[in-house]
Amino acid sequence: MKKFTLIVVLSLLSVVNLYGQTCQTASITASTPTSRFTDNGDGTLVDSVTGLMWKKCSEGQSYNTATSGCDGTDVTYSWQEALQRASAANSGGGFAGHTDWRLPDIKELNSIVERQCINPAINLDIFPATSSWQFWSASPYADASVTDGAWLISFDDGHYGIGNKSNGPVARLVRGGQ
Repeated sequence: MKKFTLIVVLSLLSVVNLYGQTCQTASITASTPTSRFTDNGDGTLVDSVTGLMWKKCSEGQSYNTATSGCDGTDVTYSWQEALQRASAANSGGGFAGHTDWRLPDIKELNSIVERQCINPAINLDIFPATSSWQFWSASPYADASVTDGAWLISFDDGHYGIGNKSNGPVARLVRGGQ
């Protein structure tokens, strides 16, 4: 029960971003520098450290080729719905010519947290219009006492936690690895 209380508090803190992103560039080294990523110009990015290809936009948003940005608003999903977003992205020819998109595991999702920033804790040059919301991972919580939990990362501050699978964090898809 204590673990779910933490998530509720994190959820309440990340609902509203009143001040915009804050980064400590002078005192903290970037964990996801822009130079680490290759922007393919088609709504995808390749991480040179992990080899993973990420969708630039959160699910619910659409990639704008004219601005290289993300239009619209991200959508919240239950954990099962977030897992199904990959199937939806892969059907009908896929996204950016690829049909093997999936929800990232918790380690993969953690690899894009920008440790020098908060609200959101992500490199907005690489992942524009990312909200300070919680993002699902594909990793279920493996504790017999909590059967309906899955790992997530709260991009308000980059911390991970456990969310109830029926709640509605956001999703970002990845391919490669594993």
